[in-house]
Amino acid sequence: MKRRCIIAPPALRAAGCSCALAWLANITMTASCFAGAQHGLMKSEFIFETAPFPSCHASTIAETEPGELVAAWFGGTRERHPDVGIWVSRHVSGKWAAPKEVANGVQSPTNRVPCWNPVLFQPRSGPPLLFYKVGPSPSDWWGMLMTSADGGQTWSTPRRLPQGILGPIKNKPVQLANGDLLCPSSTEHNGWRVHFERTRDLGQTWEATPVVNDSKEIGAIQPSILFHPGNRLQALGRTRQGAIFQIWSADGGTTWGKMTLTSLPNPNSGIDAVTLRDGRQLLVYNHTARGRSPLNVAVSNDSDHWQAALTLEDEPGKEFSYPAVIQTSDGLVHITYTWKRERIKHTVVDPKNLELRPLSSQGGS
Repeated sequence: MKRRCIIAPPALRAAGCSCALAWLANITMTASCFAGAQHGLMKSEFIFETAPFPSCHASTIAETEPGELVAAWFGGTRERHPDVGIWVSRHVSGKWAAPKEVANGVQSPTNRVPCWNPVLFQPRSGPPLLFYKVGPSPSDWWGMLMTSADGGQTWSTPRRLPQGILGPIKNKPVQLANGDLLCPSSTEHNGWRVHFERTRDLGQTWEATPVVNDSKEIGAIQPSILFHPGNRLQALGRTRQGAIFQIWSADGGTTWGKMTLTSLPNPNSGIDAVTLRDGRQLLVYNHTARGRSPLNVAVSNDSDHWQAALTLEDEPGKEFSYPAVIQTSDGLVHITYTWKRERIKHTVVDPKNLELRPLSSQGGS
């Protein structure tokens, strides 16, 4: 299958000197540098150029006030290393601030364990929430929660979630019409299994559904939740079966139907998705049977028939993974993702200007 690159030196040379120099400097570039190649792509930039950690992964993003963004990820020596903590950056005056570590896994003067998978969420009212996990491995971790009274500049003392509650495992919660937060969650200690957690008071009290899949049929984790008409919800997520899973709820997430596999490939890598305000669904994922490149965007009117929209990255043998996606108050879509485990990339998309094409034209193999 033919690969399509979001940024290629020939395209940049054709676009002019300034774009080529931007590419050589490895700094922010916009779609104007290669207009026509990627309709709807407005900006692609690194959140940081240098950082106190050599490795980072599992980013998340939220809009705390109109036009104000905060992103988080885990960073340290490498995934699973005890020095891995949760790092945050705010988008201030048009640029990202230097990353700050806001949480770590110190348990005692002689015991420190790694942090994992932060998830930011801004409810309709109330402070931003920052969920994350702490523990030696995904099979043994536990859920933590912090809040911010100042839009992500400072964070409260972390508190542990109740026993058996992990919070959203990788992707953001959704807030239902009645104000409940529905958190997509999963566990790995007894096979890969998905469940959903609900809090009616922004994390003070919790309830959880039973497990919704048989891990021997479909080993699934890290769901994303999408809205559909008639109080219907759909969750999509990562599997070990080579395809993205789907599962539906007809009662706002209280009960769920049978999990099935979609036709979309999944190379055992995290995805994320969001329901746009125009009713369409937007998905960010690796459209490939193996590896974590390319990284793609697809759009659907019904979450059944998908069309290719963008190829964010396409460099064979490299890792571009674990996307997070939101739609901000101005209607734009913001995506963050892991860039080679070295940096976090931030991309801005105008969904109104996407040029959709058959899914078979998506990059990947």
